[in-house]
Amino acid sequence: MAIHVEGLVAIVFFYVIILFVGIWAAWKNKNSGVAEGKDQSESIMVGGRDIGLFVGAFTMTATWVGGGYINGTAEHVYLPGYGLAWAQAPFGYALSLVVGGLFFAKPMRSRGYVTMLDPFQQLYGATLSVIVDININMSVTISALIAIFYTLVGGLYSVAYTDVVQLFCIFVGLWISVPFALANPAVSDIGVTAVKNVFQTPWLGSIHPSDGWMWADNFLLLVLGGIPWQVYFQRVLSASSATYAQVLSFLAAFGCLVMAAPSVLIGAIGASTDWNQTSYGSIPPTERDESDMILPIVLQYLCPPFVSFFGLGAVSAAVMSSADSSILSASSMFARNIYQLALRQSASDREIVWVMRITIFVFGAMATALALLTGTVYGLWYLSSDLVYVIIFPQLISVLFIKGTNTYGSVAAYVFGLLLRVGGGEPYLKLPPFIYYPGWYEEEKVHHLTKDVEHNIVQKFPFKTVAMLASLLSNMVFSGLARYLFESGVLSHKYDFLDAVVSKHSREIMDKTTLVGNENIILSQITAPVRRKTVVAVAGTFMNTEVLSEEGEMSPDFNECE
Repeated sequence: MAIHVEGLVAIVFFYVIILFVGIWAAWKNKNSGVAEGKDQSESIMVGGRDIGLFVGAFTMTATWVGGGYINGTAEHVYLPGYGLAWAQAPFGYALSLVVGGLFFAKPMRSRGYVTMLDPFQQLYGATLSVIVDININMSVTISALIAIFYTLVGGLYSVAYTDVVQLFCIFVGLWISVPFALANPAVSDIGVTAVKNVFQTPWLGSIHPSDGWMWADNFLLLVLGGIPWQVYFQRVLSASSATYAQVLSFLAAFGCLVMAAPSVLIGAIGASTDWNQTSYGSIPPTERDESDMILPIVLQYLCPPFVSFFGLGAVSAAVMSSADSSILSASSMFARNIYQLALRQSASDREIVWVMRITIFVFGAMATALALLTGTVYGLWYLSSDLVYVIIFPQLISVLFIKGTNTYGSVAAYVFGLLLRVGGGEPYLKLPPFIYYPGWYEEEKVHHLTKDVEHNIVQKFPFKTVAMLASLLSNMVFSGLARYLFESGVLSHKYDFLDAVVSKHSREIMDKTTLVGNENIILSQITAPVRRKTVVAVAGTFMNTEVLSEEGEMSPDFNECE
């Protein structure tokens, strides 16, 4: 296999720049937040809550503009039978950021949470499993190692500042490449190929009426399922105010659309190319099962070497912008929500920092191993996106906006959502359905190279959205049922084994994370010693009576902690 020298040099060049910026950001902000009395661990997670508009807008845009985003957009525009009409990510994720800014950013930031799981622990306790938000699209080990290193050193500050460089590289690198690719003699007028069949079906694409529900189902998955991710809320919670958090979301929505434009054009160029006139060969990428590589293929075979240098560097920057954010978000949730609040409330700040550093390395190594050893990396990521929409989104709605839900309803919601989603099957993972929704049919797929024949079940019914709504409804129904059974005396309080109903009205068995903020409780009576700084940090997160009580007013003591 020949080595693409320009691509190798580009990767090394851009990685050195990004590594330098990451280390510089860590050094520049090493004492930020700590000088004001804040814990170092919180500064690593949310950057001292002083991320400004410029850096904040870039880093929040980079939440979605990664390797999968720019490559996937180009791939869908290029794919025959799909085209721009099915390239939903740019519009879906942009609208997701708008919805997140309108309805979720302000309540999350104003309540002083540190991670996305804080409101879950506040209402449901520590019984929920961690959503390990690891992006596993990393394809090169060195990219993971560099991302791990500067994330380890500087936390959110390094991630945020490197995101500025990465997005600049993506934007400049791809836009420099587009004019040269368009001018290549092998490329036809993309205005003509948009509506006429030249080398393949028109790249604008179309939506058949029978596919309307499936298109809407996938679009809602992107819009609503794009909200409950720690990589998004880590930016929201790092903003200097709730209003800033909203503004950052709106700016990032615009940024997502702008960053998708060159990918759309590159996909259109791929669909308008006579590959027989290039060194790539007469067989087009779609017939070699290389449609997912259309963006780097266009850069390599339709642009001069010095131009592809910048384009391929942009791709490598995009990959890293996804990796660092995901590794940091996973380690933040583990260190705070599992280690600090569930396992060791008495842990020192230094101990939590070291737990974060260890988990950054561990999650980074896991992501790299998956990228190198798993044959269905994209499929695993795709299914995880579905599960976030079906399971986590209704849970987030419940903890923020629906009063009265509890752990019993939450568990029931998980079960119903997971059952209905997995029951619909997943062809990419070769997961057969055991629930056949209305409108299903069997599709035969022949691989161009191996000539193997696959028979997949296609579900046109919007079962993902139905599963999400069923999850939300079951949370409310089973939460209400549990409250009725225990509060009416039908079931004895001793059977409330999750402490989800009775404990809400009993100070003796209330969760310790709530007790430590109550002035009427003697801290020495609690079995585990609690540090003063931990008391303030935990109370600042969990004594929000907007969720815990009907009045929705904070006590004076709580405001002092803030």
